[in-house]
Amino acid sequence: MYTYKAKLKTKPKGKAKAKRKTKALTQRQKDTLKRHSVHHTKKHMTMMRKLMKSGKTFTQSHKMAMKKVGK
Repeated sequence: MYTYKAKLKTKPKGKAKAKRKTKALTQRQKDTLKRHSVHHTKKHMTMMRKLMKSGKTFTQSHKMAMKKVGK
């Protein structure tokens, strides 16, 4: 909360992004990616793995990887 006492507090300028901790993939995710890798390139799979570690679901990361790097 911002108050008008002594000194005025100001909001920080700029957009600071908070770093999120990456989570390890579960065994189920690893198995699914293994089956999925038969149909896709190494670049596609690397991007999907990175997105899933950051918290995206399999489907979300697949769609993003398809848009960015293709099959």
